[in-house]
Amino acid sequence: MNSAYNVIIRPVVSEASFDAMNENKYTFEVARSAAKPEIADAVEKLFNVHVLKVNTINVKPKTKRVRYQAGKTRQWKKAIVTIAAGESIELFGNTAAAEE
Repeated sequence: MNSAYNVIIRPVVSEASFDAMNENKYTFEVARSAAKPEIADAVEKLFNVHVLKVNTINVKPKTKRVRYQAGKTRQWKKAIVTIAAGESIELFGNTAAAEE
């Protein structure tokens, strides 16, 4: 991986990921070949925060059907990044803090 933009693909938007933001945990879709140190460096470089911990999960494809045709969803890698206390990442204009 050569660029931080190639490591971090997008933030994951779900109820669980928004609840985890209160504990300074942010969820991202990352490149499947990215290692934990690469993910930590990319988050620190892109968002100017201090990363304490990175947990990764390989999300397996699920079988889905469209009419009579069966197929699978895509396989991807998810990273849950814990940042230092007192720091935050403004993903969507600070909507998580506005809901409190």
